[in-house]
Amino acid sequence: MTQRRALDAPLRFGANYTPSKDWMHSWLDFTPDDVRRDFAALAELGLDHVRVFPLWTVLQPNRTLIREKAVDDVRAMVDIAAEFGLDASVDVIQGHLSSFDFVPSWLFTWHDRNMFTDPTALDGQVSLVRALAGALSEAPNFLGLTLGNEVNQFSAHTHPSPWPVTTDEAGAWIETLLAAAEEAAPGAGHVHSEYDAVWYMDGHGFTPAHASRLGEMTTIHSWIFNGTAQRYGGRSVASDRHAEYLIELSRAFATDRQRPVWLQEVGAPSNCLDESEMPGFLEATLRSAVRTENLWGVTWWCSHDVSRELADFPELEYSLGLIDQHGEAKPIGRRFAELIPELRARAAVPVRDTAIVVEVDPHEVPVSRAALSPGGAVFQAWVDACARGIDPAFVTSLEALDPAVLESRGIRTLIRPDLSGDSVDPYGSVNTVVG
Repeated sequence: MTQRRALDAPLRFGANYTPSKDWMHSWLDFTPDDVRRDFAALAELGLDHVRVFPLWTVLQPNRTLIREKAVDDVRAMVDIAAEFGLDASVDVIQGHLSSFDFVPSWLFTWHDRNMFTDPTALDGQVSLVRALAGALSEAPNFLGLTLGNEVNQFSAHTHPSPWPVTTDEAGAWIETLLAAAEEAAPGAGHVHSEYDAVWYMDGHGFTPAHASRLGEMTTIHSWIFNGTAQRYGGRSVASDRHAEYLIELSRAFATDRQRPVWLQEVGAPSNCLDESEMPGFLEATLRSAVRTENLWGVTWWCSHDVSRELADFPELEYSLGLIDQHGEAKPIGRRFAELIPELRARAAVPVRDTAIVVEVDPHEVPVSRAALSPGGAVFQAWVDACARGIDPAFVTSLEALDPAVLESRGIRTLIRPDLSGDSVDPYGSVNTVVG
């Protein structure tokens, strides 16, 4: 593990980069000076890294055409980040962002192929991963590839045109692309990311074990518009500590107890919070997240507000930035900057000697992922424990049977939620809502 990812290093704080000019469509006309202006503003806030999102449709418009100019533009953005002391993580199979799908034409309509299971489609993705990882491998500030932003949503039954996968097929897709990334850029710290259906949606092919065991780190995407704020309130304990909940939940499925966790995406959505509440929500989220073990860092969503000149985004997307359209830090951005110097130094984490049991099947898949979702029995057990002043951990029902495992984790008390009367609706995902 490199020093940039070592768990005894200072905590990392960064932003998911949403270009201030033309949003991600700026990849169609890459302008280095625009990027420099944006990165200068982020560096001024005290951030140390960015996560960037080149569009799949721009990089690979045909399965056998990986555009050299587009790959060069990604490398140029990473190099510009270095000019401002910023490390850079790069997404590669960038098919979904902010309610828009960016899928190349060789994968849908007349050429419809399941991106996860079709051998030809997989070969094309492997080629892209190798090309981009190879182009970035020598950049000293390159943190590694993320396979793509929440591409598991393409397999969910809630997607308008889903490509369904089994658990084995999802795992094979992840492992194949991670292996290609490691081959082209060894040791760079490649990861994959999912939206919270991986934790909350029954029958979903991507599972907690995938999230917590494959790749260099576990990545967590925490959004309170998933039913948490609607049920408990935007500034409730459940909302303020939702990221912490997912981080701790991921540990129940990790086989490596020292596995790093990256809070890769978390934001303050305007459909759940008033503008005046956003800085406080950010602070509460950060303070709860840094109380977890082996946290690598936090990457806020997002850097800049989306311009009102761009149409058809969900309303909340226009106000998620740390920086406004005029290049000025917003109150939430200023609060982030104020907190970073304090929180960067790692503090002692609380003892978690009480664990909530997650019932799993013999394949270590939760028997009810709905129970883990907002309002479910497991989620409610977490909220109730927090209200009593307990900092709970999680264990699977298989681990709960093993005294040696409990002893190694310092767990003395188990809470077993009753799933028999759980009446929460099956998780249907409100991750993408388009009016």
